[in-house]
Amino acid sequence: MHKDSTYRASVLQHVSFNVRSLRNAASMSQTALAERSGVSRRMLVAIEAGEKNVSLTTLDLIAEALGVAFSTLIQAPDQRDPGRIDELAWAGVHPQSKAVLLASSAARREVEIWEWTLAPGECYVSEADAEGWSEQIYVAEGQLTLIIEGVERCLQVGQFHVFPSDCHYAYRNDGAVITRFVRNVVI
Repeated sequence: MHKDSTYRASVLQHVSFNVRSLRNAASMSQTALAERSGVSRRMLVAIEAGEKNVSLTTLDLIAEALGVAFSTLIQAPDQRDPGRIDELAWAGVHPQSKAVLLASSAARREVEIWEWTLAPGECYVSEADAEGWSEQIYVAEGQLTLIIEGVERCLQVGQFHVFPSDCHYAYRNDGAVITRFVRNVVI
């Protein structure tokens, strides 16, 4: 979890609310969740009270015991788009060290990770992928125009977009410099 108190408070509040809600929805006591997850009951009480900074490993254990994805535990409870998380999940001692969970997609079999570069003026046009596939795009350098079924979306450095890719889509570099982006294909 994040060491900055502002971020830490919001993420801890999300985790606290989500763990308690999911545990109650499963009609599970804290003791039962502790036994199932291998996390001490004392730790669970502190997490549900929003008092305990928790490791990513501990969250993984709790998520598995509750039968949910890791992202479900840290996501804002009122999040409207379940694929767009955009929550700070960890920070190191130095302010530049951090892990932000940007997005999540359900996968049936595998996930591919690609690094793409497009020169200025370059365009890649894709046919529709198979039903159920999706893509996660994160722009590392330049800007990327993402065109999905004719609708354009301009992504700047640090921005991302998640979309079902069983439609016609394209990537285009309308800028004056090289665009570099990471593309995850969720199959």
